Amino acid sequence: MSLFKRKEKIETKKYDTENLIPIIHSSICSGEMVAGFKDKRNGKFTEIMLVESINDIERFKKMYDIKEEIKKEY
Repeated sequence: MSLFKRKEKIETKKYDTENLIPIIHSSICSGEMVAGFKDKRNGKFTEIMLVESINDIERFKKMYDIKEEIKKEY
């Protein structure tokens, strides 16, 4: 067991900010959440990662350099 946690280096990726909206999809039944992008033009959702905790949402935001609050859709 280590006293110090190693900081995870997250590589920043780019996405089409004009046509894609970052969204958290949440299931009403199970509560399962998935982070991804919704296309403004056709409404298609592309899954990027499973969200198991608030830390995963922060990791997703850092990964794509998202500054604003991410909307949640059910």
